Amino acid sequence: IPVLLLHKGNLVKSVKFKDYKYVGDPINAVRIFNDKEVNELVLIDIDASREKRSPDLKHITNIASEAFMPMAYGGGISDITQVKEIFYNGVEKVIFNTAALEQPALISATANQFGSSSTVVSIDVKKTLLGGHKVYASNGQKNTGRDPVQFAKEMESAGAGEIFINSIDADGTMAGYDINLVKKIADSVSVPVVACGGAGSMYHFEQAIQAGASAVAAGSFF
Repeated sequence: IPVLLLHKGNLVKSVKFKDYKYVGDPINAVRIFNDKEVNELVLIDIDASREKRSPDLKHITNIASEAFMPMAYGGGISDITQVKEIFYNGVEKVIFNTAALEQPALISATANQFGSSSTVVSIDVKKTLLGGHKVYASNGQKNTGRDPVQFAKEMESAGAGEIFINSIDADGTMAGYDINLVKKIADSVSVPVVACGGAGSMYHFEQAIQAGASAVAAGSFF
């Protein structure tokens, strides 16, 4: 699954959730991925929640209208009306990150109204000094102190039909996924887990699938 990161409306790639580099126009990227016949596309506005800004529906609609494959969108979603508008504008799945931490009831409301298969929770994770893992918020800036395994279980119980797990430490490095993290999450929930952060080769994809991921996502690599 190619992941497109939107920063100020443009397509960027990042390293460890920092050092953003402009890589072009998202619509051009979508057209390329149409030609490559990818299964699914993930679009994330990395600024929206941090800036307390609503999703840019016009921009989302323009991008979705070019996509010939199912598209998932995340960024700035904070109420069920926004969810409805995003679905009505051509997006198949919504991705919650900040909202999952701050208002888990929105996960349940979305799953109840639109189905759990359309309800994705993205969990950004960073390693601790002692080798454990913690959930981070605000685009990797804030340590919530939450354990990602326990949080993934809570989100599954709330109604999430998919867990998108993103390693902040591995992001953009192309040095491989955090396989230990992927395995821990995949073993703890029964819903599909998507691995993201660190892909740099086909072997990395294979490792993540063997660790229990149902799908593999990448940004910089693609």
